Amino acid sequence: MTEHETLAQRLQQQGISRRSFLKFCAAMATMMALPPGSASAIAATLAKVKRPSVIWLSFQECTGCTESLTRSHSPTLESMIFDMVSLDYHHTLQAASGFAAEQSREDAMKEFHGKYLLLVDGSIPIKDGGVYSTIAGRTNLDMLLEAAEGAAAIVAVGSCAAFGGLPNAQPNPTGAVAVSDIIKDKPIINISGCPPIPAVITGVLAHYLTFGALPALDDQGRPKAFYGETIHDRCYRRPFYDQGKFAKTFDDEGARNGWCLYELGCKGPTTHNACATTKWNGGTSFPIESGHGCIGCSEPKFWDAGSFYAPLPAPTADVSTVAKAAAVVGAVAAVTVGAIDRGKKTQAQKSREKLTVDDLKGE
Repeated sequence: MTEHETLAQRLQQQGISRRSFLKFCAAMATMMALPPGSASAIAATLAKVKRPSVIWLSFQECTGCTESLTRSHSPTLESMIFDMVSLDYHHTLQAASGFAAEQSREDAMKEFHGKYLLLVDGSIPIKDGGVYSTIAGRTNLDMLLEAAEGAAAIVAVGSCAAFGGLPNAQPNPTGAVAVSDIIKDKPIINISGCPPIPAVITGVLAHYLTFGALPALDDQGRPKAFYGETIHDRCYRRPFYDQGKFAKTFDDEGARNGWCLYELGCKGPTTHNACATTKWNGGTSFPIESGHGCIGCSEPKFWDAGSFYAPLPAPTADVSTVAKAAAVVGAVAAVTVGAIDRGKKTQAQKSREKLTVDDLKGE
């Protein structure tokens, strides 16, 4: 294995124009809410960097994360993830198999020790020594520990790798855990979702290659640029929520008119992700736009949080709701104070009138 060529050289070999590359950089800068001028900086940096080695390990998972990645919403972005990095090991996408596949992983870990990116999808079973999922006769736990030791950073792709996912659901027979439950001495970024949005995976890699560091993370280890707001914050049905218009069934008049799906169990108010803005399938739609409520798949323990069709306990307070409530309270208070003042004035007038009569009688 030889040192990888620069990204610019790779793009030229693949016939990708400078114009297309700049469009990609501009899209990444916009999606990650970077300041003006960042697209040029991203382009200049990415063009010079050596394509880093990427080792992708798949453990207890359904391959949905890889399926999502291969269905990136633009052919340019879809190819970019493979041109931007050197994907040296991936169970599903690699051509090699058997001994040759494992040799490729070992060679990459040795040659790029301390430099490669480790991407992991799927949870890691640790019960009974991790025997419930093995690759080439080795447990997932053993492979993760070995690969993490020489990684520059780790990206946990999907809710299984980020939070334990469906394998972690009660009663969790395999003892499935997240990457961060095992690895404590490496920078880890969680790209949660079941599956995650492909543009988020691409954006995180672009940020790392450009700045040499992971983007700002929230308290769950997710990139704030994509998980900083709830789906409810940006949902096109939000105006109906504020108006108190809710679909009662999935086929009633309210549902046909696009009313809010909150009462049908939508978890959008408590789920942080970019689904409502980035969307899926070429920006065509996302679950709520397709007529189904959000199930909260990018949040920890969503699989054990109760029925997907049971509404949340109470509407989530938001700025507009609080403002409206404050306005109502203020109006009520104003009316009340006014009434009290008028009452006081009336009593004072009566007292003055009575005093005047008494005075007249006294004279």
